[in-house]
Amino acid sequence: MNAPTALPDVALQQLSPVNHAIDWVGMSGIALPSLCRGTPVQLHLDISVNLSNRTAKGIHMSRLYQLAQTHLANMELTQGGIAKLLRAVIESHRDLGSTAAQLTLRTQLLLKRPALISDLEGWKYYPLRLNAQWDSNRNQAELRLQVGVDYSSTCPCSAALSRQLLQDAFLAHWKNEWRYEPPTAHAIGEWLAQHGSVATPHSQRSQALVSVSLSESANTSRDDNQLPIIALIDAVEAALGTPVQTAVKRVDEQAFAKLNGENLMYVEDAVRRLQAALQPQFSAVNIQVIHRESLHQHDAVASIHSALAVPF
Repeated sequence: MNAPTALPDVALQQLSPVNHAIDWVGMSGIALPSLCRGTPVQLHLDISVNLSNRTAKGIHMSRLYQLAQTHLANMELTQGGIAKLLRAVIESHRDLGSTAAQLTLRTQLLLKRPALISDLEGWKYYPLRLNAQWDSNRNQAELRLQVGVDYSSTCPCSAALSRQLLQDAFLAHWKNEWRYEPPTAHAIGEWLAQHGSVATPHSQRSQALVSVSLSESANTSRDDNQLPIIALIDAVEAALGTPVQTAVKRVDEQAFAKLNGENLMYVEDAVRRLQAALQPQFSAVNIQVIHRESLHQHDAVASIHSALAVPF
């Protein structure tokens, strides 16, 4: 039996005819099963290294894929675990002079949320994105965690205009009655039950995209160092006051309407609320809010970026 023929390895056996270092080279769109806060999630991963060797034909793509499998597949996502993956990627490319690695993770986290009043509960999804980079010269990973949170926004201007129309309708109806005797509270209540919605303010489903900075050093990275995902989501929803709901009964829908009435907000109000709530808790906060207008075909948007953070 003939000995197997050695397969060519172009990346190792050939040199690049153009001598240039490459900032980043790697793979995008890798699909992996993983765990986030104990919940199974499907990851979409981009991962790359710098190629400092100017004459190297290419990197070891298969090593990136295998390392991603080893460190992420069916494993809990932690700051320490991600830092270890990036260090392993750099180490696997020492022969090419690589000194830095980066990755982007995209997934959705499902969380069970209770109804506002009733005993119902249901599942909500939250888009997650994690950008991480390890520079071996600094011996530290820089991570940015982004979450997306859906909420309801009711326009303050529209609410004021609706109240004026209700006031006008009320005065037009009762002005003659007052000539004889003041209307009773019961009569006013009956009238409001029939005519209180003469105009209603416009609301829309809105979204907040919030990212915060995390860091992980080689001396402190631990596999149990959980990403602060739920703490960030809870802080965003508490600051806005009107997170979208899952399963509801009428009593929950009424409570939600009340929350909207108590939290009238423009995009400017929403982004300022979030900045005030998150700045004391998290580092280098980026915030973008989108109100998908029901009045207009276009959207209203606002953003605040920390001086230490890179904009979206």
